[in-house]
Amino acid sequence: MSEKREVFNYTYSASQQEEIRRIAEKYKQPAKGEDTLEQLRELDKSVTKPGTVISLIIGIISSLILGVGMCCTMVWGDDLFIVGIVIGVVGILGVIMAYPVYSSITKRRREKLAPEIIRLSNKLMK
Repeated sequence: MSEKREVFNYTYSASQQEEIRRIAEKYKQPAKGEDTLEQLRELDKSVTKPGTVISLIIGIISSLILGVGMCCTMVWGDDLFIVGIVIGVVGILGVIMAYPVYSSITKRRREKLAPEIIRLSNKLMK
């Protein structure tokens, strides 16, 4: 009496294999070089992010102030014309200041993080 064993094999499709691979990648420990490279990428992103956020906030708020000034001059005309011009000029100055603020913050962050970025870069290039 021989036992008959039926075996069932199933293979996933290519898209399923790719999805499984991506999920598994999330949980694998990075290799030593990859970890350092990831640190370098994060430091590089952290240089410009604060300046970008702050300059966007300044630019958006200044644009809204400029819009209020335009509204005062065009809609409410006679009563608030001069006030609208003053408000609009304040908004324009704010928009003009957004880029120098970005440059200043980014420059300070670069100076602060440069030694660490250079150290990690030299470590990866060896």
